[in-house]
Amino acid sequence: MPLAHKYRNVGVLTVCQALFMTGQVMTFILSGLVGFAIADDPALATLPLTAIVIAGMLTTIPASLLMKRIGRRYGFMLAASFGITGVSLSAYAVLTSDFWLFCLGNLIYGVYGGSAQYYRFAAAETVEANFKSRAISWVISGGVAAAVAGPELTKLTHGLVDGVPFLGTYLAIAGLTVCAVLLLTLLDIPSPSLEERATSGRPLAEIATQPAVIVAVIVAMFGYSVMTLLMTATPLAMTGHGYDISDASFVIQWHMLAMFAPAFITGHVIRNFGVVRVMLAGAVMLALAVVAALMGETLVHFWLAMFALGFGWNFTFIGGSTLLTETYEPSERAKVQAMNDFIVFGMVATASLSSGALLHFFDWRAVNMAAIVPITIAGLASLWLHLKRRAAQAAEAA
Repeated sequence: MPLAHKYRNVGVLTVCQALFMTGQVMTFILSGLVGFAIADDPALATLPLTAIVIAGMLTTIPASLLMKRIGRRYGFMLAASFGITGVSLSAYAVLTSDFWLFCLGNLIYGVYGGSAQYYRFAAAETVEANFKSRAISWVISGGVAAAVAGPELTKLTHGLVDGVPFLGTYLAIAGLTVCAVLLLTLLDIPSPSLEERATSGRPLAEIATQPAVIVAVIVAMFGYSVMTLLMTATPLAMTGHGYDISDASFVIQWHMLAMFAPAFITGHVIRNFGVVRVMLAGAVMLALAVVAALMGETLVHFWLAMFALGFGWNFTFIGGSTLLTETYEPSERAKVQAMNDFIVFGMVATASLSSGALLHFFDWRAVNMAAIVPITIAGLASLWLHLKRRAAQAAEAA
């Protein structure tokens, strides 16, 4: 593939990530509010948001296997079409105040999210080996636009249709998704060859027992789930401690910037210092987030905790994704990526569901204490792989 096409693919996927994440942020902001407004039972208010998370998790395996058959371009376009369908149903449900139709629309929209998680791997597959980490980082950096545009677009559009709050926002999300479909037509990634489709390479059990695979999954899984656990509880914890919505929005917006802005340099850092060191640094950042949260409940403590949490997520998730790309052959990538994302986002869904319960039945301190064990496991796993590789290098040198 010509060099210009490789970098064009990364650019297309980065913009598609920005469009997807902007819509995702808008959906996350409004789903609970809409659910509370139209559900017969307020206890069901967060069900639409949960539907998105669960659908995304369940889509990871079939999406990866389907793209092995029909290619990245058509797979991503099909998933985005599900996104348009889902958000259109959600918009109609808002118009008619139909809670269960709203849940169904969110469920279908979640299929789009489960597929869009593969943008980072698709970008890595189109470039040379020494550029993989930067390609993944650039795609993740699309979230910077979402961190800024998502909340602002929500403010601008939620009252756009007179008499029907939130409908304008869902129409805007549909527009963003249509733009993603159109942009994906420019994606130029060759479809899998007959040989790649006919063979699946080594057994998954053999691949999954490689030390690098185990560590990649552990670090990405716990890094993402800890981030979700703490971030989901933060606005509730802040309002419970007397802060208003603007304070919580300020903290979460900085958290999102810390998640995505470092992606502009994370690939470069990985190339210069090694992927395992970056994952270990990410685990340390997550630990610092918990320390900051446990030290106090002022606005500064919440801000520091969320900022460190975002940075730690960036290093652990990009690091884990990069490490995973080193462990499989092209014919094996569909099943390995499917296994990885199913495990990672399965744990993320669990963290999302348990965060509110921990805060409700215990307190903010208990939520942070619950994060200590997974952070420790991620840090120790990274350290173990670092020492193992250093010992192997020393043995080769001898």
